[in-house]
Amino acid sequence: MSASLAHVVLPPDRRQSATALQVQRGVRRLFREMGHVTIPEFTLAGGRRADVIALCPAGRLTIVEIKSSVADFRADRKWPDYRAYCDRFLFAIPETLPESLIPAETGLIVADAFGAMILREGPEHPLSGARRKAVTLRFAHNAARLLHALADPGAIREGAL
Repeated sequence: MSASLAHVVLPPDRRQSATALQVQRGVRRLFREMGHVTIPEFTLAGGRRADVIALCPAGRLTIVEIKSSVADFRADRKWPDYRAYCDRFLFAIPETLPESLIPAETGLIVADAFGAMILREGPEHPLSGARRKAVTLRFAHNAARLLHALADPGAIREGAL
């Protein structure tokens, strides 16, 4: 099946700037190198949308919030809400943004379209078992939906996914 999907690409989410999409790509590459799987634009149970969520082999969840400009960061006051849905929270920024902008109590990644580097680990705040199960099940359903969209692109146009 993977050979038949090698040429199929999901359409890009047009809500992000070009810079944010480049940072997202670098962040996802970094997590893949670390053995994690990721989903971009992940909708949480509370309705908020995480820019990237990563699931490690041990089942821990990391949310990464991408900020592409100073104005983007200053306009966003929802990021503390994400901590209720992950074991670790980090911001990801392009190298053009000042690192001092990012709160010290969060993790920090600097990224571009080709890769990323964690400059500051996000503190761990383990989820309860029930919350972990709920978020992990949502992750699995989202991943399956994306895989279906790759196998059946017409389903996206028809509104089935």
